[in-house]
Amino acid sequence: MSVRVRRIYESPEPEDGVRVLVDRLWPRGMAKEDAHVDEWPKGLTPSNELRRWFHGGGSYEEFTRRYEAELDAPEAAELLDGLRKLVRKGRVTLLTASKTPEESHATVLARLLSH
Repeated sequence: MSVRVRRIYESPEPEDGVRVLVDRLWPRGMAKEDAHVDEWPKGLTPSNELRRWFHGGGSYEEFTRRYEAELDAPEAAELLDGLRKLVRKGRVTLLTASKTPEESHATVLARLLSH
């Protein structure tokens, strides 16, 4: 099992395995043919309310707690299970446009998928 997080603006690599975009909106300035995205489960992304709260100065620790609670909702839980199945088959790379992927929802997902 191997999950990693990368910025979508980085060039695809053979080691990426299945490339999963985990942002709700398509990344600005990124052509779909250049992104090489295999999956785009929009239902796994943080709610607009949570995203606005976090970008408005909310703490990463509280964001993580609230986001994990959102992932318990039926649609998100089903999509998360689907990603877990992909991870059991091989490498999965979670893609985000975040400038700080280490403090983003993608890192929360990677941690959850690695357990």
